[in-house]
Amino acid sequence: MAALKEPVKIFIVQALACRDTPQEVVDLVKQEYGIQISRSQCQAYDPTKYSGRNLSKKFVDLFNKTRADFDAGLIDIPIANKHYRLKQYQKQLERNAKNTVMSLKILEQAAKDCGGQFTNKQEITGAGGGPIETINQNVSTESYLKARERVLDEY
Repeated sequence: MAALKEPVKIFIVQALACRDTPQEVVDLVKQEYGIQISRSQCQAYDPTKYSGRNLSKKFVDLFNKTRADFDAGLIDIPIANKHYRLKQYQKQLERNAKNTVMSLKILEQAAKDCGGQFTNKQEITGAGGGPIETINQNVSTESYLKARERVLDEY
């Protein structure tokens, strides 16, 4: 087990707090710092795991603060949240950096997601962005019955 320097430990704690799996964190540490660590060594920096029960208070506090900040932008179903989806787009973009076509598709998807294209929100306004004008017409019972008869006669 390699002895880790403070910045690497902080990186691991924050990555785990952001709900990355231990394997993802191992890969990120290898990529960022060029250090090979095991998943079990990585889990020792997660206070929610049994192996992380002896983690120092400083790192437990960092983990809890980072997790709270991360969860403030998330709901129970991560994929339903824009923050999570953008994080996944970023991971895919990094994996497919050499594939130009795929990279462009990922960027387009992220742009659509950021622009709200995939939401169900619809704004309906009248002219100039004001409210829609409605006109109430009083229909007499007599004219209503005549119109109803015409419709029934057509069938």
